[in-house]
Amino acid sequence: MNANEFVSDLRRAFPGDPGDLPRLRVRLAAAAQRDGILDVAYRTIDSPVGPLLLAATQAGLVRIAYASEDHDAVLQALADRISPRVLNAPARLDGAARELDEYFAGQRRGFDLPLDWQLSAGFRRAVLSHLGEIGYGQTASYAAVAALAGNPKAVRATATACATNPLPLVVPCHRVIYSDGRIGRYLGGPEAKRALLLLEAAA
Repeated sequence: MNANEFVSDLRRAFPGDPGDLPRLRVRLAAAAQRDGILDVAYRTIDSPVGPLLLAATQAGLVRIAYASEDHDAVLQALADRISPRVLNAPARLDGAARELDEYFAGQRRGFDLPLDWQLSAGFRRAVLSHLGEIGYGQTASYAAVAALAGNPKAVRATATACATNPLPLVVPCHRVIYSDGRIGRYLGGPEAKRALLLLEAAA
């Protein structure tokens, strides 16, 4: 289907109600999914740590972003790095949204979601792959995680990997702190990191 055919199809679907944006969005997403042109789907959800942007490819969840990261900038980065075919298509993120809601409600301690790791590589990917070994309600030092990732001296690189984690919350970089108890950097800011640690400690 080319662009003109797609527009014509939409006009036929909405001949007298062009302002019905929610239905138009659903139709657009369904058509893009059907025609195999929906490379990155996204939606936003409310959470106790502010609005979160969720994005997924066909392979799985690829990005979670805090409002402080500027959701528009994140979407542009996804278009630049993965594909320009990015669309607000909430249905693909239903599972992720549900599991995050359960997590914030204290009803979930781990996530069972397919992940797309294409935004992580090298040592950074090695660091992130070990974060799931830190139990719910527990913390580990950057030094300990560096050792797990195979380079005990790479504490600074480990901190950077955690601070630039494209999948915060689901890949629990908030559980990594400095050996002296300092929180360290976090994509959502230090208050969000403290809130997550308090949430898990209270469960």
